[in-house]
Amino acid sequence: MANVFKKLLGLINGIRKVLLNVIFFLLLFFVVAILVADDEPIMVPENGVLVVKLNGTLVEEETWVDPMDRFFNDALGSPSTPPETLLSSVVESIDRAANDQRISGIYLDLSRFAGGGLNKMEQVAEALLRFRESGKPVYSYADYYTQSQYYLAAHADGIYLNPLGAMMFEGMGGYRLYFKDLLEKLKVSTHVFKVGAYKSAVEPYTRNDMSEQAREANAELYDALWQTFVGRIEQQRTIDPRLLSGTIDDFQAMLAENNEDMAQVALNGGLVDELLTREAFRSQMINLTGLDEDEKSWRRINHENYLEAKAMQLELATEQEASANEIAVVVARGVIVDGYQKPGGVGGDSTAELLRRARLNDNTKAVVLRIDSPGGSGFASEVIRQEVLELQAAGIPVIASMSSVAASGGYWIAASADQIWATPTTITGSIGVFGMFFTIEDSLAHIGVYNDGYHTTEMPVMDITRPLPEEAKVVVQSSIEKFYRDFVSMVADSRGMTYEQVHEVAQGRVWTGTKAQELGLVDNLGDLDAAIDAAAQVANLDDYQVVSVEPELSARERFLRDFFGQAEVFLPVTTTPRTIDPIKQQLQGVWSEVQMVSKFNDPQGVYLLCELCPLP
Repeated sequence: MANVFKKLLGLINGIRKVLLNVIFFLLLFFVVAILVADDEPIMVPENGVLVVKLNGTLVEEETWVDPMDRFFNDALGSPSTPPETLLSSVVESIDRAANDQRISGIYLDLSRFAGGGLNKMEQVAEALLRFRESGKPVYSYADYYTQSQYYLAAHADGIYLNPLGAMMFEGMGGYRLYFKDLLEKLKVSTHVFKVGAYKSAVEPYTRNDMSEQAREANAELYDALWQTFVGRIEQQRTIDPRLLSGTIDDFQAMLAENNEDMAQVALNGGLVDELLTREAFRSQMINLTGLDEDEKSWRRINHENYLEAKAMQLELATEQEASANEIAVVVARGVIVDGYQKPGGVGGDSTAELLRRARLNDNTKAVVLRIDSPGGSGFASEVIRQEVLELQAAGIPVIASMSSVAASGGYWIAASADQIWATPTTITGSIGVFGMFFTIEDSLAHIGVYNDGYHTTEMPVMDITRPLPEEAKVVVQSSIEKFYRDFVSMVADSRGMTYEQVHEVAQGRVWTGTKAQELGLVDNLGDLDAAIDAAAQVANLDDYQVVSVEPELSARERFLRDFFGQAEVFLPVTTTPRTIDPIKQQLQGVWSEVQMVSKFNDPQGVYLLCELCPLP
C-alpha cells in the first residue's frame, strides 16, 4: 500500500512540474513576443467603410475585469462577463468619421447586439443621422434582426436581410422570477418592511405573481416607452401598420399573404430594402469601396481600431491642450452598494471618492454626475449625495445627467444637484424605501439544528439563525418609515416642492423622463452633451475641456493590464456564433436575479431600489 501511494504522489508531483513548466514557458513566450513585436500603426484605408460593431449591450462604463482573469478566460473561450460596448466610443467614432475623407460610409454590424436602453440606442441613432448629413451612406445587413437591432438599422440608408432571415416586433415588457413557494419549501423566513404602495421590489420573495399595483405601474411605463419606440421608427421608415399593431391576427394575415415567408414579410412590409445572401452583400460592398487585396473583401476598419489610429490620437491630444478649465464627468453605473466597487458597479465609498477627487482638483469648474442606476443601498446613496453637497459648498456646480435608469437610490444621488437632466425615455422616480431580512431558524430546525444562548440586555439581536423578534420588526418598520419621510423631505427641499407634492408622485412609482419633467422631478430633457453644455453655462465657461474621473489602478493592476493587454494580441482568434444565444441570455437573466440578493449589504438594511428597472 505504501508503494502504491508513493507512486501516486510521484505521478501527481510530476504532473505539477509539467504544468508549472508549461505556464512558465507560455509566459516567457508572451514576454519575448511583446518585446520583439513591432508597434505598427493602425492604418485607416482610403475609401474604407467604418464598421460599427456593437457586441453585447451598450453601456456608459465598461465593467472592470481583472486583466489576468480576462486573458485566461478569453484564451479558454469563456469570457469573464457578458460582452459590452462603450457608448461613448461608438458615438465618437461615428462623429469623427463624418468629417474624415478616408471614410466612405458606415456598416452596422448588429449580429451580436443585445440592446442596452432606449436612450443609449437613441444616441447612436442620432449620431448615424448626423453622419448621413455628410452625404455618406449607412448600410446594415443581418441574417436576423432582433427588435433592438432593427431600431438602429432603421436609421440606415440601406437595410438588407438574408432571404432566410426574419424580423418581428415583440413589444416591450418584463418578466420576473418569484420565489415565495421556494423559500417556504426551504423553510426560510422572509421579513419585509416597506413604504410606498408601488414599491414592489420585494414581491418576488413574498408572492408568486405580480401585484395589481406593480402591473399598473408596468403598463404605464412600458406603454409609454413602446409608443416612443414605434414613433421613432416610423419617422425613418414607411412600414405596414399591421407589423406595428402588436396583434397576432395582423401578423398572421401578413404571413399568409407572403406564403408564410418571414423574409418576404419584412421586405413587403417595408422593414428592409432588399433580400441578399451574404455573398451578394459582400460583392455589393466591394463594388462600393474597391477590393482589399489583403483581406480579399471590402475595405473597412473596426470603430475601435479607428479611434486608436495614430492620426486620431494626435488629433485628440491637440484638442485636449485647449484649456485648463475642466468639466469633470463621474459615471455611476450599476446597483448601489456599500463600500468600494470597480467600474460597472456603484460603491458608496468609491463613487464618493471620485467626486472628492474632482472637488480637490483646482482645474475642476463643474461636475456632471452621469447616472445609470436602479438604486440600492440607502446608506451608500446618502454617502454619495453628501459629496455632491460638498462640491456645491466648494462653489462647484453639479449637473445630474440621467441615462437609461436613474431611479430610487439613483434618483436620491441626483436630487440635490443644481440641475437634473433626463432623456424622454429615462426610467426614474421610484421614490420609496424597503427593508428585507431572511432568517433560517425553521430550515435549521428541520434538519435538527437549534440556536440558544444568553444575552445581557433585552435589545433584539439580528441573527439569521434566530427568529426575528416582534420588537425588532417594530423598530425596523419605524426606521423604514423615517427613511421614507427623509427621502420625500430631501426631494422636496431640493426641488422647491412641498412634502405633499412629492409624496403624491412618490410611493415607489416609476416615471419616464418626460413624465418626470411634468411632475417637477426633472428640470430638462437632453443627453449627456446637453448636460455638459448646461454645466459650462452654469459655471460661466466659454473655454473648457471635458475629463472623465475614473478609479485609479494599483501598481499591480496597471502591470497586469499592460502585460496581458498586449499578450491578447497573440492569442488565436476564437470563433463565436454570429447570433446571440437565447438560452445563455435567459440563464444570465436568472443569474442576475440571484445575484441581486447578494448586493443587499446596507448596514441598516434600508434599500432604495427600483424593481421595474433593467440593470444597466
